[in-house]
Amino acid sequence: MSPHSDATVSIADIPEPLPTYSDLTNGGPVLPNGVGSNGYGHGHGHGHGHGHGHGHGHGHGHVPTSHFVNGHCHTEDTKTNTNATTSNLTPTDPNEVQDLVCVGFGPASLAVAVALHDAMAAKTPLFSEEGRQPKVLFLEKQHRFSWHAGMLLPGAKMQISFIKDMATLRDPRSHFTFLNYLHRAGRLVEFTNLGTFLPSRVEYEDYLRWCASHFDDVVQYQRQVVSVSPDRKAESSAGAPVQTFTVTSRHGRTGEISTVRARHVLIAVGGQPLIPYGLPASHPRVVHSSRYAYLVPQILKNSMAPYRVAVVGAGQSAAEIFHNVQQLYPNSKTCLIMRSEFLKPSDDSPFVNSIFNPSYTDSLFPRSRESRRAVIQGAKATNYGVVRLELIERLYETMYDQRREFGPDERTWPHRILGGRSIEEVTEAGADRLRIRLKRADESVPDATADGNGLEEVLEDVDLVIAATGYQRNAHIDMLRDSWGMLPEVPAANRGGRRAVDGWEICEGNVEAGSRKLEVGRDYRVRYAAGTVAADAGVWLQGCCENTHGLSDTLLSVLATRSDEIVKSIFPGSAKLEPNGA
Repeated sequence: MSPHSDATVSIADIPEPLPTYSDLTNGGPVLPNGVGSNGYGHGHGHGHGHGHGHGHGHGHGHVPTSHFVNGHCHTEDTKTNTNATTSNLTPTDPNEVQDLVCVGFGPASLAVAVALHDAMAAKTPLFSEEGRQPKVLFLEKQHRFSWHAGMLLPGAKMQISFIKDMATLRDPRSHFTFLNYLHRAGRLVEFTNLGTFLPSRVEYEDYLRWCASHFDDVVQYQRQVVSVSPDRKAESSAGAPVQTFTVTSRHGRTGEISTVRARHVLIAVGGQPLIPYGLPASHPRVVHSSRYAYLVPQILKNSMAPYRVAVVGAGQSAAEIFHNVQQLYPNSKTCLIMRSEFLKPSDDSPFVNSIFNPSYTDSLFPRSRESRRAVIQGAKATNYGVVRLELIERLYETMYDQRREFGPDERTWPHRILGGRSIEEVTEAGADRLRIRLKRADESVPDATADGNGLEEVLEDVDLVIAATGYQRNAHIDMLRDSWGMLPEVPAANRGGRRAVDGWEICEGNVEAGSRKLEVGRDYRVRYAAGTVAADAGVWLQGCCENTHGLSDTLLSVLATRSDEIVKSIFPGSAKLEPNGA
């Protein structure tokens, strides 16, 4: 999770009840050979920050939750009496053409559901036909709603104000504000006594679950979407623009395939855990940080054992886990492996933080690719590979205490920060143990220091490797494969000398013939080639548009206002519809 720990991420199924260790380590979404092998420095868990949220939200927020007790993960029911009710969205026949199908039901899609509910509560016309109700369906691969379940660590706080909730910045009078959640839970006065704008992550997830519980009737859980395909065959004449899309999904347990047709499709599947090169993604002793809170205590069952644990990463998630392991396992030996030389503090100063303002997207989007890239790169210290200063200071105190107690030779310390290193090789070292060979991350550095000490190092008998190495956000590309031919062409002759395009270049067959460009407009609508998609149909993307819409694209910060933009773009009665996301 990043310092602006508010990202949406997509993680492995949260067990309910917790399955066996082998069940959890097989078939998870950890990606092999992921993009960004240099991602040891990614502190991108955001919480957007964070995947997409998974959802079930039982009627009154009655959902099992996992937490640590004496170093072990327990699952229990936590019920908040918040008087949840159903929403203004009502169930529809899935055999009918839907007005909107949302792929994923995490914070981004939840915010859209809330915005639709509020628009209907305000009697805002969504269609030109008076009295027509929207047909909306949400498809989510998890079995219940969950947000950052793997990183709900004891004492962990949100890094954004509760005012940036699902509704307040759009409509402070909404039923779905965080303050109304507290009021209905009977904790509003007590929360004010805390004197903070930053609730705990556990409480904020409970708030999100409460919001999600209102929409149970329009959410289908355990539905993993595999494709979003244009309905070309349904058109009456050749060359006619596409009017509907077919969304195909697979049931998570039965494998049953089902389809639903929709005029509008919103893809908001969040980020997928990234395991970088050098780490064996399928090894049972290599775990991504998104699964830390409920999986690690099942692997390391004895809280007093002298386990050896390696954490890989340089961001907030890595630092939090590095610190938390030491608390859970007081006799453990831990190391934090990162490509950067030092832990770097996040920049959360008010002027720099304006990049997360919803209005900043309007300033950033019209700029050239080069200008946007420069702005985003310059603001990376707000969210990527950085750590909150108070945690850095806490870790430094630990390092200092070890220097005082054990002397200057860091190899004798139980807890070490190994900066400027990358993983060269990971091999088996006996039963349930790993051997990690490290090397200098900067290959220009000589192989030895002036005193002759080698810079390579081998970590023996490692019990567990935790990869806090971020997420990648490209699941939508495969989902849209059937519509690649409808994307604008990028001739091969125009590709020379270009570093990238905003969005993605997708090659069909022979690269020499050119490629297709997948990009979105300001309203997040995929820009298909002119004439291929009808004005009242289309596909929208959420959480994968950072290059065009800024760093806040994957974060909770803009969800309340962005969801309003999405609703106005999709439903013609609430705002003028601009063809193809202009």
